[in-house]
Amino acid sequence: MSVPAPRLVIAAPASGAGKTTVATGLMAALTRRGLAVSPHKVGPDYIDPGYHALATGRPGRNLDPWLVGEELVVPLFLHGAAGAGIAVIEGVMGLYDGAGSGEFASTAHVARLLDAPVVLVVDAARQSRSVAALVHGFASYDTRLRFGGVILNRVGSERHESLLREALAESGVPVLGAIRRSDAVAVPSRHLGLVTATEHGSGAAGAMDAAEALVSGSCDLDALVRLARTAPPLPGGPWSPDLAVRAAALTGTSTVVTGASAAPAGAPPVRSGASTAARGVPQVPEGIRIAVAGGRAFTFGYTEQAELLAAAGAEIAAFDPLTDEDLPEGSRGVVIGGGFPEVYADELSANEPLRRRIAAFGGPIAAECAGLLYLARSLDGRPMCGVVGAEAGMTGRLTLGYRDAVAVRDSVLTREGERYRGHEFHRTAVEPAPDRPLFRWRGGADGFADGRVTASYLHLHWAGHPHLAARFAAECARPEDRAAAPRAG
Repeated sequence: MSVPAPRLVIAAPASGAGKTTVATGLMAALTRRGLAVSPHKVGPDYIDPGYHALATGRPGRNLDPWLVGEELVVPLFLHGAAGAGIAVIEGVMGLYDGAGSGEFASTAHVARLLDAPVVLVVDAARQSRSVAALVHGFASYDTRLRFGGVILNRVGSERHESLLREALAESGVPVLGAIRRSDAVAVPSRHLGLVTATEHGSGAAGAMDAAEALVSGSCDLDALVRLARTAPPLPGGPWSPDLAVRAAALTGTSTVVTGASAAPAGAPPVRSGASTAARGVPQVPEGIRIAVAGGRAFTFGYTEQAELLAAAGAEIAAFDPLTDEDLPEGSRGVVIGGGFPEVYADELSANEPLRRRIAAFGGPIAAECAGLLYLARSLDGRPMCGVVGAEAGMTGRLTLGYRDAVAVRDSVLTREGERYRGHEFHRTAVEPAPDRPLFRWRGGADGFADGRVTASYLHLHWAGHPHLAARFAAECARPEDRAAAPRAG
């Protein structure tokens, strides 16, 4: 079976060239034309997909071979693109920049897996004829790529544009757009990058409108759509959360990254066999409610996580720790993902009724990064939930990178010896560190686990480990003991 899926990858020579502006502006422009646009982002980024969702009205989805394995990239893409007329995939960093020292998990790697045309966004400021040498180098570096053309960004004037086009005409690379310098699309940033779309509020919509106007007025939309339609049909079919959870629950195994060929240079080898088996996966329960944190302080979770929990029989109920004084009625479990609680520490602390409710909650809690901070005793001196016996606070150090981790303890999610590929991205720390961490990797360890609580800095993409959803949902179906508050350590 093969599936037609018109698609484009928007890449750049390096970060900061403007590919987010071009990608989101293109998504918005094509959506305004009446196309159903499927938005995707290469890598673990959790800010850009929020703007993609705003531009298209569809969930932003990540494509990351490191987190889910190469074999799932096409099925996950087809799952997200189902029913769409075109897909736009925004790259990460420079076109050939991957995890570690190689190209694994780079934009080029994902473009090859998807057999998708690549459009290179070039920051043309402060250069003219040299742009041809730059583009020629990127276009010829890997002949396996479908290099479709270039969009020039931050062009200074008509004269500047003429010089750039003249130089590129000799290279034979089509110019699909030339965008003038503009401050209208600027999005505020802070310690971990851009402000999220949810937090930016009406300002995000204004920036999106400005990006759409720039792309519509400066790029050849018809040529870009034609280029997307040159992408060949993709083999196989879409990923199914129902089938993924069913397989995990019935067979006790999970899709994991195995084999030396999947490991970027410098990463420890992933052993096949028992160490990667998802042992002890229970039968799928039904009819349980799981509360998932959202709002301005908790903006990040991979879309597929909620889909897997729903496939495992759960009803997802959103709550906002900034404003809601109680968990959704009937909640049997709590998931608290990523975000920026450090920015909202005063408001989170002021919501004492919810903090007390979570501290007394007897059901399973799964927390990642921002969720770990919220579950701590305090965050930058403000009282938090006190579920995790540690203090959290901002530091001057950025912790960033992929992790090839081993679960060294059983928990509500994991079994000892299982391998997990994850990602860290934070400027905070917790003290004291766990005496018995949940995960270890080369050069590091992390994670609190006790009873029915797990809290870690490690972001996991559950599509690569669907047994996590089956286990968590099954644990939520067990009777709760609300008499004793859980404490993780």
